[in-house]
Amino acid sequence: MAKEFKRVITYGTFDLLHYGHISLLKRAKELGDYLIVALSTDEFNSKMKNKYCYFNYEQRKNLLQAIRYVDLVIPEETWEQKNTDVKEFKIDTFVIGDDWKGKFDFLMEQGVEVVYLPRTPEISTTQIKSELKNGGCLKL
Repeated sequence: MAKEFKRVITYGTFDLLHYGHISLLKRAKELGDYLIVALSTDEFNSKMKNKYCYFNYEQRKNLLQAIRYVDLVIPEETWEQKNTDVKEFKIDTFVIGDDWKGKFDFLMEQGVEVVYLPRTPEISTTQIKSELKNGGCLKL
């Protein structure tokens, strides 16, 4: 019997790419065969998330496409597109950081497994930006 091909999707901004992002992507890929990353566009970040990135969308997309765990990068332009993405890309598993725990359980109604992965506690883009702004560097 042939193994079922599992598609996984995750969402994020992925600015100032760091080892916490890589860990999330690796663990997401381990849950399936094909990993799609929905990358927040610059417009979505500024208008809906009130975030401003160091790297623009194309630069962040190029970085993600260079990671061996990532099979496809698509733009994230609205909060609501998750419903259509899981249908359009025939998603089996939706993965996101556990700081969103419970927020996307509604996708289970479409037969999608929802997995909230623990964040890498000692690193975050917000932390990096704060440390750089204050003239410091990350403690190893």
